[in-house]
Amino acid sequence: MEALYTDDQIFIPIISDYGFKATFGNEANTLFLRRALQALIKSEVTIKEVKFDKNTFEGITQDGRSGIFDLACTDENDNQFIVEMQYGDAPYFVQRMKFYALHKFNAMVKRGKFDYGTLTKIYCVAILANNILPYDDFHTLANLRNEKAELFDDQMTFVTVELDKFTLQEADCQTDLQKLIYTMKTIHTVTQPTQFPKFWDEEWLKVAIDELDSRKMTPDEKASLEILIARNAESVKAEGRKIKEAEQRVKTDMVRKALSKGFDIETTADLADVSVDFVKSVQQQLSAN
Repeated sequence: MEALYTDDQIFIPIISDYGFKATFGNEANTLFLRRALQALIKSEVTIKEVKFDKNTFEGITQDGRSGIFDLACTDENDNQFIVEMQYGDAPYFVQRMKFYALHKFNAMVKRGKFDYGTLTKIYCVAILANNILPYDDFHTLANLRNEKAELFDDQMTFVTVELDKFTLQEADCQTDLQKLIYTMKTIHTVTQPTQFPKFWDEEWLKVAIDELDSRKMTPDEKASLEILIARNAESVKAEGRKIKEAEQRVKTDMVRKALSKGFDIETTADLADVSVDFVKSVQQQLSAN
């Protein structure tokens, strides 16, 4: 799924750095964020207010996370929310979610004297353009459960949305969650107001959509957007290069091991899922060394 903004688009994608910060990270008006969080965690309880936290992960997770945007906030009941969005590949994303949630948990525990029974809930939300889980559903809620799938503890909840799995059409969107994901997938493709679904008139979605309207941006905001676009494009390319280089190293190691065990070139190519020419090039390197 393409998340980058182009000049011919009226609306900036929510699944872009700028779009994410303008909607989920809108500190001036948190209506969209509050309603979106309520939908994402499938709660019937209205979130009345949220307070943005300083990004406690800054400096800890700066590991070339290109294409990943995050925020942390707390509601009026001191429940903790971590929201991550990624439009590129997401290797080990579940592990990263656990790291974030446990980091929050440890921070809560270290505040001083406390009663374990009074610990507030932690919701770790991941919104991804691509698929990472072996399930058909686009929305997954996960808690700690026993071998019978019975709830063991719900103090931590992991929420995953895989946008690529969402296939509902406008007329099929009835819940806030469905309306939210539909908007995230389609807002940047709309070119005429006549294409607006009726539910985009709902105030919480209007707040977000107005922030994404490039026609309402000041020259400074447009300049800021162009800078972010350039940075995101370059970071995605850099991350792609890293992934390809890593894959190349793994395949090279597989070829070397297969050749060292006496496998012929054709068999080695099949085992490593590479071309015969690739195997020959590795063989030449081994001979040269």
